[in-house]
Amino acid sequence: MLSDADLDACATLIDELALRAIDRIVAERPRPDQVATKTTAADWVTETDLAVERLAREAIAARFPEHRVVGEELGVSGDEGAAAEWLIDPVDGTTNFVHGLPVSSFSLCVSDETGPAAGAVADPYRREVLSAVRGRGALLNGRSIRCSDATTLMGGIVLTELTAQTLWDGMAELMAALADAGCVTRIMGSNAFSVASVGAGRCLATVIGRFNPGDCLAGTLIAREAGAVATGPSGAPREGELLLCSAPGVVDALLPLVTGAAVP
Repeated sequence: MLSDADLDACATLIDELALRAIDRIVAERPRPDQVATKTTAADWVTETDLAVERLAREAIAARFPEHRVVGEELGVSGDEGAAAEWLIDPVDGTTNFVHGLPVSSFSLCVSDETGPAAGAVADPYRREVLSAVRGRGALLNGRSIRCSDATTLMGGIVLTELTAQTLWDGMAELMAALADAGCVTRIMGSNAFSVASVGAGRCLATVIGRFNPGDCLAGTLIAREAGAVATGPSGAPREGELLLCSAPGVVDALLPLVTGAAVP
């Protein structure tokens, strides 16, 4: 388990890398020759994704050479039994980034044997860094934040995201039920951005069809440290299952609406 001194050092590095990632992402929109695809023609990767992940990997290796690193673009380095593991998503919302839509984020989280320990989600276009350290609360550019204190869905916002380019099972039904409850739904195009927004109090909740730690773990830590509830069909969020991240005052109203919406 990471010590308090380790957590301090990790948090310092995370803050440094979030600011460096912001500068790199906003430096320029990728040119056509800097854009490629991965699994499908709609699964984008850019030179910026690769550059940001490389700078994060190099900094982590220099500061914590014994730690394991898992990146969205460049895979895994380090031993499986390492004392800590870092998850990097250099540009979460690459489709938005490629098309010049200014909603994407940089996500970084370090975990130990007890779970997520420190992380950040950076919004490059607003120069905002949402961050958290386990047991110490959540911050926005160094200022303490809390999730919404709402007790009703009426008039609120719930965020959700597509799974790749498709609606997840139950997504349309959930959106209709939320509308009936007087609550609007928004799709931002970045899982990390949407989950972390719960912690910032900018939405009542975020529902993700398939929890992917690479782009959701940092945001989930931030939301929890800001007072939110993060849960799924198995209780704790589990990879591949539905994630509900919610302000505590509305979680009981939301749970019946998402029941049965989990992907098998």
